[in-house]
Amino acid sequence: MFEFDSISILAMLVIGLMGAGHCVGMCGGIVAALGFAADDQRRRWPILLSYNLGRITSYGLIGALVGLLGLFGHEYLSLGPSLRIFAGVLLILMGLYLAGWWHFLSWLERGGQHAWRHIQPFATRLFRVRTVGRAFLFGMLWGWLPCGLVYSALVYAAATAHPVSSALSMMAFGLGTLPVMLAGGVFSSQLKRWLQIRALRTAMGMIVIVFGAWTLWNAMAHNHQREVTSEQSDGISAHQHMHH
Repeated sequence: MFEFDSISILAMLVIGLMGAGHCVGMCGGIVAALGFAADDQRRRWPILLSYNLGRITSYGLIGALVGLLGLFGHEYLSLGPSLRIFAGVLLILMGLYLAGWWHFLSWLERGGQHAWRHIQPFATRLFRVRTVGRAFLFGMLWGWLPCGLVYSALVYAAATAHPVSSALSMMAFGLGTLPVMLAGGVFSSQLKRWLQIRALRTAMGMIVIVFGAWTLWNAMAHNHQREVTSEQSDGISAHQHMHH
């Protein structure tokens, strides 16, 4: 049954915001090129907004898909607690990545290159964006770009174990990345230099690490509580059986 989880939505929004430096590094050049590709510079903002809406829509669709997988894992394989623990660990690793302390998650992006090879030719054909519709389609394809930050967010979303809540979580994540991606379409190089400031990168990474630790602690506490409840239930059943 779907339940609106405002805490998870807020967490994903903040994770998107904190991943700003990574987003500009991955997509800043593309967004800047889109911003300056418009023949009429008055159309720059509509094209940039349409591209980002397409990207966020893509995140939502992928989120719905992983939510279905999470629901299946939760209902039939009892993977709910394991998914939440995995999500917490990935967020901690992503925080270390964003802070520049450990680049372990770069292997996720390399792994995603296999799928991206099949999508990239279609994205390349759409690159000469002149209309908002074309920008939206380009954004939807670009949403599949291999990205460790997106993959970490997807695992967190899958842990909600529902396609609707997972889709909403991923769209909240996309909205968190929106301000910096829109700004990157106008002054990408300046923004990239600002986001590379060591203290800022460290602070952003630490915030994601805190979210990851909180997720991990909640998952482990929930799992422990479930085990205690199960043991108590088994004890009561055994006691009743002895009396019979």
